[in-house]
Amino acid sequence: MTRLNEKEIVNLFVSKLTNHSRIKTKDEITHIGHNYSEIRFGNDDVSVIPFKKKLKRKFKLILKCDMLVESTDAPPAMKPWQIARKSIVSCVSDFSAKGIKPSYLSLISIGIPPRYSKNDILELVRGFKISSKEFGVIFVGGDTNETNELIIDCSMVGFSENDNIPSRSGAAPGDLIVVSGEFGYSASGLKILTGARAGGYFKNKAISSVVTPKPQQKFGTSLAKYFSSSIDSSDGLAVSLYELAIQSGVNFIIDKVPSAKGVERFIKDNEFLDSRELIFHGGEEYHIVATVPSKNMKRIKYIAEKLRLSMFVIGKVTKGNGKVFTTSVEKLKKKYVLLDNRGFLHLTNKEEDNR
Repeated sequence: MTRLNEKEIVNLFVSKLTNHSRIKTKDEITHIGHNYSEIRFGNDDVSVIPFKKKLKRKFKLILKCDMLVESTDAPPAMKPWQIARKSIVSCVSDFSAKGIKPSYLSLISIGIPPRYSKNDILELVRGFKISSKEFGVIFVGGDTNETNELIIDCSMVGFSENDNIPSRSGAAPGDLIVVSGEFGYSASGLKILTGARAGGYFKNKAISSVVTPKPQQKFGTSLAKYFSSSIDSSDGLAVSLYELAIQSGVNFIIDKVPSAKGVERFIKDNEFLDSRELIFHGGEEYHIVATVPSKNMKRIKYIAEKLRLSMFVIGKVTKGNGKVFTTSVEKLKKKYVLLDNRGFLHLTNKEEDNR
């Protein structure tokens, strides 16, 4: 197996990822003063991104970084290109939850293990190129080193002219709680990859949600300006709900969460599993969880229907001090029970308890 040195690896990434002409989005970065031909890509010590001296419109610079570690973030079934793509998905998902539109600029630092051949590295490059086209990401530089396992750190920069970027602390009593899709596929997929029984469409969908996760970019960039608070659900639905409730100083009442089609059959085929565990305490979903003032609901429902976006109302915000309650039926009577504040810690098989 031919080993590449650091310079050869850097040159490989630079040669494959500098064609910015393939980015096709409505909101090109040139509108705030960038010129692709003036960007100094990563063979230099820094990447220089010039701005016009006088900008006609105000904008906000949005920063995000996220690290992927192969042993905890990538199950063995994932191919190198899928791992590279996933390292970008994490940042894109957080940007989407806040309504930050592409194009995005990204620096990527990669720790590459000695076992990676040139073909493996080319597969990583392919994953970055796929994410570039899929999400509107422009790679402007990075760094490489040798490590015992694959590590990818993505630093991403976005731009926004929107004054209403939702935080985690803006939920208020009377708001409704919405999510961008069904829950349970990703947690089920991780179980299937480690031995749980499943078949047919559900198995394929669940595994696909793990190896090629889909951030809800269009949902967020179309609707986030109407949110009072928002977060992505990659750490688990329960943890995400608690994060918004605690930081906003309110309580959440969850009436109904959309579960993945086929999850109940999956539960029956694997008696040791629990549907609430898969839906509330699994992770890696990359859905958007948000609160919406009631006055904005008519508008976002109209936009969601027009753009054919999945959107589900799962509960409401009430006065409180950071608790999340879900419905339970006992002896034909409906009651509310406190939801456990815990999520899933990557692939360590350890649950995170935030109580």
